[in-house]
Amino acid sequence: MAFPVTNNASKLNLAFSKGYRYVSTWSPLATAFNTRPGQKLNISFSKENKGLFGLKELRSYDGFYLMKENVINASSELVSEALSPHRSRKMVNVFDELSNTLCSVADLAEFVRIAHPDQKFTSAAEEACITISYEVEKLNTNKDLYLSVKNVLEKGDIVPTNSVDNHVSSLFLFDFEQSGIHLSEDKRQEVVALNDFILQLGQRFMAGANTSREVSKDLIPSNLRHLFNTDGNNAVVNGLFGDSIESAREIAYKVFLSPDPSQEQLLDHILASRFRLAQLCGFPTYSHKALKSSLAENPSNVWNFLVEINEKIRPKVRSDYEKMFQIKKGEDPLCKPLALWDVPYVTNVAKKGWLKTSEYTAYFPLGSCMEGLNNLLQSLYGISLINETVEPGETWDSDIYKLAVVHEKEGFLGNIYCDFYERSNKPNQDCHFTVQGGRRLADGSYQNPIVVVMLNLPLPRWTTPCLLSPSMVDNLFHEMGHAMHSMLARTQYQHVSGTRCTTDFAEVPSVLMEYFASDPRVVRTFAKHYKTGEPMPEDMLLRMCQAKHIFQPSEIQVQIFYSLLDQVYHGEYPLNGTTTEVLAALQNEHCELHYVPDTAWQLRFSHLVGYGAKYYSYLMSKAVASSIWQTMFSKDPLSRIEGERYRRECLAHGGGKPPKELLQDMLKIPVTPQLMASAIINNLEDCPIV
Repeated sequence: MAFPVTNNASKLNLAFSKGYRYVSTWSPLATAFNTRPGQKLNISFSKENKGLFGLKELRSYDGFYLMKENVINASSELVSEALSPHRSRKMVNVFDELSNTLCSVADLAEFVRIAHPDQKFTSAAEEACITISYEVEKLNTNKDLYLSVKNVLEKGDIVPTNSVDNHVSSLFLFDFEQSGIHLSEDKRQEVVALNDFILQLGQRFMAGANTSREVSKDLIPSNLRHLFNTDGNNAVVNGLFGDSIESAREIAYKVFLSPDPSQEQLLDHILASRFRLAQLCGFPTYSHKALKSSLAENPSNVWNFLVEINEKIRPKVRSDYEKMFQIKKGEDPLCKPLALWDVPYVTNVAKKGWLKTSEYTAYFPLGSCMEGLNNLLQSLYGISLINETVEPGETWDSDIYKLAVVHEKEGFLGNIYCDFYERSNKPNQDCHFTVQGGRRLADGSYQNPIVVVMLNLPLPRWTTPCLLSPSMVDNLFHEMGHAMHSMLARTQYQHVSGTRCTTDFAEVPSVLMEYFASDPRVVRTFAKHYKTGEPMPEDMLLRMCQAKHIFQPSEIQVQIFYSLLDQVYHGEYPLNGTTTEVLAALQNEHCELHYVPDTAWQLRFSHLVGYGAKYYSYLMSKAVASSIWQTMFSKDPLSRIEGERYRRECLAHGGGKPPKELLQDMLKIPVTPQLMASAIINNLEDCPIV
């Protein structure tokens, strides 16, 4: 199958270096991404609006109203099939089609609600989200539907099933039981009420986590008042000061993180409600409930994993803080000892001294980075990224690229829409959205995935392409890791397609991509000056890759502390003291820099709402990614043999195989908390001298 390519003309660069004249030619993909999509000449014989993502229903925002009605009707028919005594398909096939039908609008609407600049579209999408959520709630409380899948798991189906069928069916069953459908009616109603109450509390807590704090200007030394915003007689503190003089950093830290009784009350109510919810559903604690079916399996494994890492890195953390203090002392020989409010500032000073970011951006034009990604994917999987022409009405903004993902033998695998540039009212967060999940259709064909990768890169200038900092390159590779998980998970069922897997495994493919973005052998293939095409000098390249290890042990200890706190909060309730007292005790026991009296950092920790007992997932994913890297790619990051094995034994399964079983089959070793902790330790290299 052929795919149209926008702007095939190669870009020719002439330059003089060291007395020699040479020519550098960008590939069509690099040329496309070095040009802003909205500025390209797009000649089309048809001005017909193709609709968002090529869906004719979405030529206009009111198409959402038709789509949601169609979903409700289709869902009703599938429920009837699931409950029919004359059913001829596997129950899991019916349930997955039901899931796919609902997600086809829910996932799409959720993305449009967040990303579309037209309020009519966002309003229609939000209404569709609410309608589908209500439909899902109805299905989750349909006891006959619940019993149908439960009976199949306990007694077998009318059609023989395999291990994947049974695993996916068990996931559907667990989703039902999250709503308490297996409980008596009074307890089920309490579960529904608690879920709604927790949702409302979480929204209020997250809003409060971002509010500013005010303090009388008289409490701030006169020589520092100009550093703070003011409101009448009050100084307003909107956040921590990461780049200011020491005394201002200290004031901002203590004021911004000062206790807030209303926020404390909200957090208490969330933790109490979650504990009650867990016990109603038959779990000892909320953490046990959250970790069911995860890679970690239970809170004990999480705790052992975190404590094991922390005990082994403590000498390195102390070394980090000693180096930070020396940097601080270099600025002021009479300075106070290193404090928590110093760490972001000193870390930034160290990294700027080691890595002058402005020198690096010229070697990372967006087109070159995309060419590097393309070369990496070709080496590992035989996959090419091909820039496609965007049809009228297909995207929500003019600055969107569309990529076809094409395998050298298997052909077209799916589409990635790249929303890379910053703009007003766009979410300021790099992320990956599934618009359509992959699944095997009844006729043997495949429903190919559609995803969006959203970044916030600077717009190209008139004579300069978009230039990325090293951290932006990391983010690009990270989010494209999610996208490739979606593309390469050729699962039977949509319900477990791509990133639809446990939280502590979902980040593994994206974190692994950061290892490739940090390996000189990979970066060397695409880091080229945007004007001359010259490769990045070797000393710069090595310095950049080493800089990513600066103060890594101390950063990991902070993540360990956050994760331990999350586990304690979601363990036994009531807590052994207030949330602040619990935080102080944990920080003093597990961190080299101790708790600052009269602060309540946890009241700013909005991740307690979204992650709830799963904050450890990033460290677990990092450990798994490190194990995969060390086992499969550290010797040769461009190995086709290992790339194919990684795709076949990991990515291809999506969430269709229990993560622990998947890892043990691929790595050929038992996956234990101790092994995962060792993977983190083994990856920690000595920090460069700063």
